[in-house]
Amino acid sequence: MLPERHTPLPNGSKNLPEGPISHQALSRQVTKLNTDLRHHAATDVLRAALTTVPRLTLVSSFGAESVVLLHLTSMVDKDLPVLFIDTELLFAETLVYQQELTERLGLRNVTILRSGNIAQTDPDTTLHQRDPDACCALRKTQPLQTALHGFDGWITGRKRFQSGSRATLAHFETEERGDEARPRIKVNPLAYWSAQDVQDYMAENRLPRHPLVGKGYPSIGCMPCTSPVKPGEDPRAGRWRNAKKDECGIHFENGKMIRSGALT
Repeated sequence: MLPERHTPLPNGSKNLPEGPISHQALSRQVTKLNTDLRHHAATDVLRAALTTVPRLTLVSSFGAESVVLLHLTSMVDKDLPVLFIDTELLFAETLVYQQELTERLGLRNVTILRSGNIAQTDPDTTLHQRDPDACCALRKTQPLQTALHGFDGWITGRKRFQSGSRATLAHFETEERGDEARPRIKVNPLAYWSAQDVQDYMAENRLPRHPLVGKGYPSIGCMPCTSPVKPGEDPRAGRWRNAKKDECGIHFENGKMIRSGALT
């Protein structure tokens, strides 16, 4: 991990235009950003993203490792929009942690997203048992995609070490938006961090841990689909245990939902 100290940003990064932009033009901009910022710290990536992307937001689950990116963001811009998806199946500890962390870090622009179709689509709260993909789409993917319509880019906490599909993850990516003309930029400030980097940063900055981490939950999602992890198991073994599923679907490539790889 690169030290979290400010270093001069490279010259030549220009703001994206407000109007339509082609995927090819955006790809060129992203390639330049990745080249210029490959050896820069996460805070520099955040500053460059804020300078380059007109309308930018951070999407956070307020999960086991979320405090790192939220803390970095709070040092760069406490007014940056932060989107938190309340699936209405989250652990009570996550909801309390979200409120306490928002206040502690001084984040001034946190929006809580909820689906408006749960009562009609999943009135007895059993959809996760019958069709977990549909449940994730209803409670998480759809409200997020609706909220992201107003943004040109979003910041995620994804990292290369999380899965094989993320082994080549860069700081900046392009994301097609299906039938929308303008693609989005995805920003991954922690792309090159290791698992130990994350733990070291939390310890060095005395950041509060999610209360469920100490109870055997190294990866935390919705309550019905998350279980404790045994010693020696993969940290994400408790997510959708015994199901052929390891991704909620909020990350897209070429406008299509990803069905493999770890969730942020």
